[in-house]
Amino acid sequence: MSVEEGTANHGRLLGTVRGPQDVKRMTAEQLDILAAEIRDFLIAKVSRTGGHVGPNLGVVELTLAMHRVFDSPRDRLLFDTGHQAYVHKIVTGRQEGFDKLRQRGGLSGYPSQAESEHDLIENSHASTALSYADGLAKAYALRGEKRSVVAVVGDGALTGGMCWEALNNIATAGNPLVIVVNDNGRSYSPTIGGLADHLSSLRLNPSYEKVLDTVKDALGSTPLVGRPMYEVLHAVKKGIKDAVAPQAMFEDLGIKYVGPVDGHDVTAVESALRAAKNFGGPVIVHAVTRKGYGYRAAEEDEADRLHGPGGAFDIETGKLLAAPSVKWTHVFADELVSIADERPDVVGITAAMAEPTGIATLARKYPNRVYDVGIAEQHAATSAAGLAMGGLHPVVAVYATFLNRAFDQVLLDVAMHKLPVTFVLDRAGITGPDGPSHYGIWDMSVFGTVPGLRIAAPRDSATLREELREAIAVDDGPTILRFPTGTVAADLPAVRRVGPVDVLAESARTDVLLVAVGSFAGLGMEVATRVAEQGYGVTVVDPRWVRPVTAELVELAAGHRLVVTVEDGVRVGGVGSALAQAMRDADVRVPVKDLGVPADWHPHGTRAQILADLGLTAQDVARDVTGWISGLDAQSVETAADEATAKN
Repeated sequence: MSVEEGTANHGRLLGTVRGPQDVKRMTAEQLDILAAEIRDFLIAKVSRTGGHVGPNLGVVELTLAMHRVFDSPRDRLLFDTGHQAYVHKIVTGRQEGFDKLRQRGGLSGYPSQAESEHDLIENSHASTALSYADGLAKAYALRGEKRSVVAVVGDGALTGGMCWEALNNIATAGNPLVIVVNDNGRSYSPTIGGLADHLSSLRLNPSYEKVLDTVKDALGSTPLVGRPMYEVLHAVKKGIKDAVAPQAMFEDLGIKYVGPVDGHDVTAVESALRAAKNFGGPVIVHAVTRKGYGYRAAEEDEADRLHGPGGAFDIETGKLLAAPSVKWTHVFADELVSIADERPDVVGITAAMAEPTGIATLARKYPNRVYDVGIAEQHAATSAAGLAMGGLHPVVAVYATFLNRAFDQVLLDVAMHKLPVTFVLDRAGITGPDGPSHYGIWDMSVFGTVPGLRIAAPRDSATLREELREAIAVDDGPTILRFPTGTVAADLPAVRRVGPVDVLAESARTDVLLVAVGSFAGLGMEVATRVAEQGYGVTVVDPRWVRPVTAELVELAAGHRLVVTVEDGVRVGGVGSALAQAMRDADVRVPVKDLGVPADWHPHGTRAQILADLGLTAQDVARDVTGWISGLDAQSVETAADEATAKN
């Protein structure tokens, strides 16, 4: 029977779930049926919209157990990372929204306060939930409120340093707090690091299944009476410690530990959570799960267990339905390998995202020259500094939004030492379905303040390859290369080059200099055509290297009546702002109009929808440019009339 048929024929229990109370009333047998129905539902819905299917298939029973033990929203359930919250959304009454998951007007792919009182954390960046939980637990203790705080940490989040900073403080504070370690051995791909290897030993140990049975039996036969129950659990754990070496490190920190527990057994997880809830201090519940559990296409996907298909996919195979196209990431990955063939000093670094950023392509050819540091962008940046000090040229590939987490390291550990490190930022600009926490709109503004750092924004495949080579050739400081998500734009050749600046179109009239940043080059060309129909001449340029502003770009600006910049980053401190400042410094008194993304939290939708909302379409920009330049004409006529009147 297909997943679609299963959803139609066996969704009866799921249809009765409108909130956590409905789950609390179910029997063990009903819960098993409900778990199967939820998996059918997830696969059917996400196969149409795209989204994070693998991680959520792995937390079905875990989420059901949490909602049976705790009373959300009074008890706070925090998900780290947020893409593990689909089942939580289903249990809290949002099934209907899955028809438009990650689409305009539909559910967010992450927890959302606007959607439900059951959601608290929205930012979805990994390794943060324990810090939120620490603060919440302290606040409730100080206010005398008896409320549980539960943080689900998994899908690689424990590779992030913030988790360990938080654990240290959680242990010191000693407040009631339940930490669920969702140990699936993966983030996007297999989780990297010593802790991950330590946890993996449990799954690989021949005694593991026997241990789970022992823990399960002990939980099932012991009365749930708070501290006595915990002591029994503690004794069971101590008794098996020598056999499977559970994570003594947690207790060394001063945090009690329960597990390992079979994360796909609702009864076992529920019993462990009740014991942890009643303990009265911080407790770690170690649940071992399988990412993609129950769906063959996901379980057989060795790369990332069908972590997050970007669009609709075939239910039987898990393959995307859209025809293959050349992505920006593919071009980068291919060119990086070519450069590495020529330069043995080039190495790659990524933060748990080897496949999504293209670094995996380099790793397949040169496995000893690629370092996946886990979800640890700060460490990635400073480790890259060390590699550069050691005579190598590191290429650090991350999503644009995630480099924000390592600003201090880029500023002081890399740039201050003038180290040759290239940061490649995928998914720059408005990315669409993933929502505001994933929009890569801050990099040109934030990192543009870093002394000695150069930022390149390619417009197409050819310039991506060219600018990547130029970036890696820089040996006296850091560079950033940024590009958007999706299909790479068609190559747009330049008419000529002025220094590093590409002139894409020019007219006999020099009314407007339109500075089109990166992927907005095509938009700039369409704007020029539309404005020309109104009788004005537009020169379209791609600066290629947008920070620092080049002298050649300022000179081009001086030769026009109006300068307009258009960029897919925030306007505050962006390319337009930087160009205006450079023109003031050079005493170039041409007016500048800067178009870009307002510094705000923009809702999820398609990239095209959001850009239209922001007025960043060819039609909108052409209308603005025409209005501005015609306004200058009117002002000139008025000034001339005033001068003539004064003479008379």
